[in-house]
Amino acid sequence: MRQDGRRRDQLRPVSIEPGYLAFADGSALITCGKTRVLCAATIQESVPAWMAGQGRGWITGEYAMLPASTSQRTPRETRGFSGRTQEIRRLIGRSLRAAVDLRGLGERLVTVDCDVLQADGGTRTASVTGGQVALHLALLKLAKRLEDWQVPAMEPVAAVSVGVVGEACLLDLCYKEDSTAEVDLNVVMNGEGEYIEVQGTAEGRPFGRSRLDELLDLAQAGIRDLRQMQQEAVARAVAEHPEVYIGSHT
Repeated sequence: MRQDGRRRDQLRPVSIEPGYLAFADGSALITCGKTRVLCAATIQESVPAWMAGQGRGWITGEYAMLPASTSQRTPRETRGFSGRTQEIRRLIGRSLRAAVDLRGLGERLVTVDCDVLQADGGTRTASVTGGQVALHLALLKLAKRLEDWQVPAMEPVAAVSVGVVGEACLLDLCYKEDSTAEVDLNVVMNGEGEYIEVQGTAEGRPFGRSRLDELLDLAQAGIRDLRQMQQEAVARAVAEHPEVYIGSHT
């Protein structure tokens, strides 16, 4: 048993509140234990200049931690992004682009903003998981508005952290576990069980293939549960607000 009473293969309590913001094209508030991330998707009817005329769209991610999201105030990044922030922004963008047929999107830019309201580990993986719900809802809302446009093919995408703490492989690390982990991985997968990204580091001694396989198996099981929660969140939003979103969420 862990400090919070979870089994080693158990996610923290997770909730996804779809349509959390009134004015965003799509939004979701995701809570994973004490970590809370507000995700909002905005669609623009144009693409960056370097993509113009290619007949496909683009999805980009933004990430920020609010000053009071941590126990000690986190300064706002007013003079450029830190290396960590840039890395997470790219991770979110890569992950969500893998979820959507960009040609089916057309020449549109979707920006998914992920703002960390409270941080207790796993903020980047929560951003990917919640960001996918916000993105999905934004596209359903666009399809409702444009009657002759269909939602492009989408793959469910979710992410979770795993690690080794005290020789035990654990799923969904909180901050205390993450800060003492001997091995730390962030895993992003699609609905086919394929990997989009695996970020892994040994903090002390190297680890072997068998330990990596054990961690990836843990991540796969956790991501399977997260994808189910994503689908339920989208279905709930569509059922509660049929005037906003197109009737089919498949």
